[in-house]
Amino acid sequence: MNTQELKQLENDLWRSADTLRANSDLKSSEYSTPVLGLIFLKFADNRYRRFEKAIETEYKSARGTRRERDVSEIAIEKCGFYLPDQARYGYLLNLPEETDIAKAIQKAMQAIEEHKPELRGVLPQDEYFRLTRTDNTIPGQLLKNFADIPQNASGDIFGQIYEYFLGNFAMAEGQGGGEFFTPRSVVRLMVEIIEPFGGTVFDPACGSGGMFVQSAKFIDRHRDELVNGDGGDIYVYGQEKTLETVKLAKMNLTVNGLRGDVKQANTYYENPHDSFGSFDYVLTNPPFNVDDVSLGTVEKDRRFNTYGVPRKKTKTKKSKQGLETVPNANYLWINLFATSLNEKGRAALVMANSASDARHSEAAIRRTLIENNLIDGMLTLPSNMFYTVTLPATLWFFDKAKQDDRILFIDARNIFTQIDRAHREFSQEQISNIAVISHLRRGKRNKFVHLIDDYFAQGMEKLDENKVKTGPISEQLLDVLENSGGKPAVADLKARWAKLKKLQARYQQYLSKSAKETAITKKNTAQHALRKAFDPFFDGLHQGLKQLSKIIRQHEKEQAEAAKKAKKRISADPKTKALKAALEELQAEVKNAESYFKHIHWLQERFPKAKYEDVTGLCKLAAPEEVKEQDYSLNAGRYVGVVFEEDGKTEEEFLGELLAMNDEFEQLNSAARDFENIIAHNIKMLAG
Repeated sequence: MNTQELKQLENDLWRSADTLRANSDLKSSEYSTPVLGLIFLKFADNRYRRFEKAIETEYKSARGTRRERDVSEIAIEKCGFYLPDQARYGYLLNLPEETDIAKAIQKAMQAIEEHKPELRGVLPQDEYFRLTRTDNTIPGQLLKNFADIPQNASGDIFGQIYEYFLGNFAMAEGQGGGEFFTPRSVVRLMVEIIEPFGGTVFDPACGSGGMFVQSAKFIDRHRDELVNGDGGDIYVYGQEKTLETVKLAKMNLTVNGLRGDVKQANTYYENPHDSFGSFDYVLTNPPFNVDDVSLGTVEKDRRFNTYGVPRKKTKTKKSKQGLETVPNANYLWINLFATSLNEKGRAALVMANSASDARHSEAAIRRTLIENNLIDGMLTLPSNMFYTVTLPATLWFFDKAKQDDRILFIDARNIFTQIDRAHREFSQEQISNIAVISHLRRGKRNKFVHLIDDYFAQGMEKLDENKVKTGPISEQLLDVLENSGGKPAVADLKARWAKLKKLQARYQQYLSKSAKETAITKKNTAQHALRKAFDPFFDGLHQGLKQLSKIIRQHEKEQAEAAKKAKKRISADPKTKALKAALEELQAEVKNAESYFKHIHWLQERFPKAKYEDVTGLCKLAAPEEVKEQDYSLNAGRYVGVVFEEDGKTEEEFLGELLAMNDEFEQLNSAARDFENIIAHNIKMLAG
């Protein structure tokens, strides 16, 4: 499921649920729990379906033998939980209308908890009866609405939908979305950089458990890098202040098959997991700029005082002594991450940009962390990455097993994909490109050349698909443009596509040689040569497609002028309209295929030797003396510098595109004037 499909699903589900809420007498706080419970049930059913056949096969094969076990025991072993028949989503969905659906849902939740002790007291039950106060059909309607969640939707999508609903419920309650969630693409970048290859993962502000889910997904994606492909299991530990959010996290772990322990706790004052020096990895997005934490409590806690405690500048009045609070809890969290790691631990955390340059007592803590060589890297995120706040943020990375004393600074403010007017995210390719900078810094050059190989493979696959579509579109072009210079333009396009065959042969030759090549430098040289061979092909292809677009526009202009002379109503020719749509689709797909080669170019241009090097405007590996010169600031912008990039267009190309847009603009204006006249005429006719 891509970003657009997920966004549409979120909107559809929210709209259907919110319509029912508007027709009931329930507040959002009352409505959210049962709604989220049903979403959990649907995703739990999705997961169970994937293991159902294996569960049944094992149960039947052992039945009647000494190995016979209860089906629930086998299910828990394979899937992580057991769904009896009365807890299956399809069963509840297809109950007769006269059935008490609220009671049936309650029994389903009880049945799940019976076989999964970790969920006892977690799943909503009595809440479904509240939904029926004014309309007893609401539980059944919600079941029907959430049945639209695709059966192949996985657990990480479940977490994202949960977070989307929680944010909307918060805003509906008038909280202004004060609680926000870490976008999945940001979390994925964090785990790709710290590489949690098995062990214990701690999140002291775990929210709905998204960090845990992406850690598990990372292991699944990179299992081939583990010794013998196994041994990469993780055990997660989380804590969260709000009980409802703890329940949410436990449900999230269940539908993703994760082992772990999430507890309700106020992290400033409670330490249920005895975190000091305990964990292999820490991943979290804590609340920013909290200013009401008791100083007297945290200054005695080694989790927070090991590297210094943030204090206010001014002396406390005698009347308020003993009631002092920290000026800002950001550095309490930063302390906590550093102290929670074991001797080889790594951490990644989201923090407000302001913490990178904070002054006074916080500056002293930052200096201590730097001098203790705990900070491995700093990455500045683009703005508008979060759903409900625009607060700019930075990723901090810790590594207790650093091999040198330098800090890697990455400025990623200009790397993003625009989702809509107000929101941005990282594409999968952008995540990989940023993460590979950190891998190169650690000397993992093989990851760089493997990433380039992945881009070649995906780009070639897309080009193969695109070439197949050229034939039908060429026939459409000839049918519409035969008398408008279309024939030579179509022949030119076909000739340009024919060059792909030679490139395909060259790619296969590269694959046969690179499969045996172990020297990174030689492989990198071969990759550069292969990528350069594709540059003229794409240049020519774009020229051909632009020429065809120009001919189609001219054809439309001629049609419009002919209609105007004949004093006929100007209307779009269906064939021309279909052709434009097909050509636009082909152009988009060619750009999609080319995007992989552009990612290759982006990486090779910045790291031509497949080795780490400082890149102005992007990354800088700063030595301790350089950080000291900057007064121990950890603001990436101070180190990486600024670069002004051109758009790569020649003056001729720019003017050509500008004139083409102007032609289209004039055509639209002409059509608008014709419609104005038609509307004015029709109104006069209606008025007599």
